[in-house]
Amino acid sequence: MSDHFCEAVIVTCIDFRFQEYINSWISQNFHPKSYDRVAFAEGVHDLEAILKQIEVSQKLHHIKKVVFINHEDCGAYGKEGTDKRHHEDLKNAAQKVKEKFPDLEVETYYLHLGGTFEEIT
Repeated sequence: MSDHFCEAVIVTCIDFRFQEYINSWISQNFHPKSYDRVAFAEGVHDLEAILKQIEVSQKLHHIKKVVFINHEDCGAYGKEGTDKRHHEDLKNAAQKVKEKFPDLEVETYYLHLGGTFEEIT
């Protein structure tokens, strides 16, 4: 078992248009070297793959928190990528994490094109 520790795993989409916003938000909310970062096209849409990454992060780095960030105008979602669908997927992802990892805190955000983070509860 590893003796490396970090606060959270942060799961985002790969879309280049949002990386500056995400990097800025992370630097305002986390200390350097205090998180693992995972990026998947579609954000939380492929939840099974993401759950595997969370499990690894928890096992190796003893995380306490999971942060999901989906974004507006996600091409990987296609026509299904409505605000409502992203909100539903983020809530579902949070619920699944809480079921599988009850000790982990979960935060969910929807990132708008202009860089505004909307917390989804």
